[in-house]
Amino acid sequence: MASRTVSKDIITLRGSTAIVSEFFGYAANSILYNRGVYPEETFGRVKKYGLPLLLSQDEGVKTFISNLNKQLSEWLEAGKLQRIVLVIMSKATNEVLERWNFSIETDGEVVEKGVSREKSDKEIMREIQAIMRQIASSITYLPCLDEPCIFDVLAYTDTDVAVPFTWTESDPKLIANPQMVKLHSFDTKIHKVDTMVSYKNDEWDDQ
Repeated sequence: MASRTVSKDIITLRGSTAIVSEFFGYAANSILYNRGVYPEETFGRVKKYGLPLLLSQDEGVKTFISNLNKQLSEWLEAGKLQRIVLVIMSKATNEVLERWNFSIETDGEVVEKGVSREKSDKEIMREIQAIMRQIASSITYLPCLDEPCIFDVLAYTDTDVAVPFTWTESDPKLIANPQMVKLHSFDTKIHKVDTMVSYKNDEWDDQ
């Protein structure tokens, strides 16, 4: 009698942390490219998650994201990171135009007791693929950014986390009366990441 074996991969806290922090690096690069924050020619093509993606070749951006991922990994592994927000602002006025929000739920038992979870690597990759495809198609559902822009990253952590010297306390950089689009989520069974983008609603300005 024929049988089929469905494989599950063991996911550890450290492994899940690596998946989430790596995802954020690629997602941030994809947002900066697709939203035109940096010129198209400053990006190089790579393949990741079974998709063609673009990574910034700008040394400043590369260093920023590399340092960011190291800090995020530390917070993720400690179970202290609640949310990451990539904010796109007008370079001329600092007005917030978009907030890319990545909310993170952490399995507390894994952090406290060091247990592992099971989920197929392929299933996690499919979930991440869906988010990356939505970011790549963002031009179809977000307003055109027709002015030079800059970006910043906000981290929401537990209140008992000391602020590293390379970070500063910040206001939440909110958008008044925003439009919001919920994107797909992915779940390693240890960290669940929900994604949403909010953006400035110019219709309110016209009223």
